[in-house]
Amino acid sequence: MKHSIITTLTAAAIAIIANAAGGTTAATATASTTAPKHEFRGAWLHIIGQGQYARQSTEQNQAYLIEQLNALQRAGCNAIIWQVRPQADAAYPSTLEPWSRWLTGTAGQAPSPMWDPLQFMIDQCHRRGMELHAWINPYRVTSGSDDSPAEGHIYYEHPEWFVRYADGKIYFDPALPESRDFINRVVADIVTRYDVDAIHMDDYFYPYPKDGIEFPDSASFATYGRGWGDRGDWRRHNVDMLIEQLHHTIKGIKPWVQLGISPFGIWRNKASDANGSDTNGLQCYDALYADCPRWTALGWVDYMVPQLYWELEHKLASDLTLSYWWNDRANGRHMYYGQSVNNVMTHRDIADCGGDTLNPTQLDHKMRIMRSLPNVHGVTWWPGYSVSRNFKGVLDSLSTTHCASPALIPAYRWLDDQAPAPVTALSVTKAGKNEVTLHWQAPVTGDPMQQAVRFAIYRFKQGESINTNDARALIAITGENAITLQQPKGRWTYAVTAIDRCWNESTPKAFASLNNYM
Repeated sequence: MKHSIITTLTAAAIAIIANAAGGTTAATATASTTAPKHEFRGAWLHIIGQGQYARQSTEQNQAYLIEQLNALQRAGCNAIIWQVRPQADAAYPSTLEPWSRWLTGTAGQAPSPMWDPLQFMIDQCHRRGMELHAWINPYRVTSGSDDSPAEGHIYYEHPEWFVRYADGKIYFDPALPESRDFINRVVADIVTRYDVDAIHMDDYFYPYPKDGIEFPDSASFATYGRGWGDRGDWRRHNVDMLIEQLHHTIKGIKPWVQLGISPFGIWRNKASDANGSDTNGLQCYDALYADCPRWTALGWVDYMVPQLYWELEHKLASDLTLSYWWNDRANGRHMYYGQSVNNVMTHRDIADCGGDTLNPTQLDHKMRIMRSLPNVHGVTWWPGYSVSRNFKGVLDSLSTTHCASPALIPAYRWLDDQAPAPVTALSVTKAGKNEVTLHWQAPVTGDPMQQAVRFAIYRFKQGESINTNDARALIAITGENAITLQQPKGRWTYAVTAIDRCWNESTPKAFASLNNYM
């Protein structure tokens, strides 16, 4: 079910008087009338295959990433899935793995001047009230037959842990305990040293099959496959063990850090399994050996982002069909739908799926479907770069219509369901023409689960009821203890709530007024 946090005003609501020109009330804004207050809105930012990072200086890379985040924030995004380990390397300083060549152009070479891209992205996202999910690929080591691990890579110390598949790439052998333990060490290092909100993995478990050629694991099957009659079941068990191990490691270090998976969009076809979807495509269960619904059912994974990259009417893998199928497999965890920006914005809506044939894209239709499904909690855009460059107007549509007002991520109540204490020391000061600055202090606590790490700002016109469940009243989310806002014309009440690491929300507070400050 979609989570709804109900809050009530505990302090007296005191109107803030303003005489500024322009602006509309939250109650009358029409752009976000159908947008929920609680919704995950993510974007993937990958570095593999992206040459701009190696071409740019440190300063240019930082400016570029700020531009990306500013654009994605305008599009309503509240979570960034940032690729930090595309191929057993690191987009951050690591003693376990070498610097990624996708950052500097040379594997193992540190940026110059030195900077930490992961820490930079954490700071920038948290300042904006966004989550930062550290995206890793578990098994892939190289990107092709012409690629080699950097000098000093664990590959040279323990070549017996690795295999080369027919696609020319080197992989950790998923069957080996040593492989799982090393990947687990990498994740533990990230979670221990960095204030990430989640560890994220996409669809690359066992590699996509190459012309029917078997993955070269006969030796490890002979050693570890005793008792397994079917090699596919054994391979799925190998991946299961990694996911379970990562779950326990992450929760043992920081219980609030999530583990999220973005699987290929088809689990199994109905022709293979009565529980499968009415589709006819590659199956992640059989081809990649990833039994993803099992992981949420067992509580190992906190969210799932199936990659529903097809158009609604696709003959073999209909997005419409898969949307309903995955909705029924949330298993009490969060479900977000991964959408291809290029596909969504290129295909015209169609009447056969209940759409509007005059609509040149399927954006509106897909957003309506996602928001109508009871177990779907949001969307993630692939790639985020297409949103930021406004591919076929997607940024314009999201920022003015579908996600015109910010949204809180639904609370992760299975991790923590206790709300933080309210903010204190509220004040408001004039900042400039048609601007006010709001200040507050976070509640003090020794419990990291109840620590206020974000704050939600609400605005109500005089005479409106103070209802923080009204998505139209939510005007900003920030990770800082102050914010400067444009002040519309009229008499207003501002309220602020504290939000903890699991997106539980405190009761709000009202700000005192300033007379004739505009």
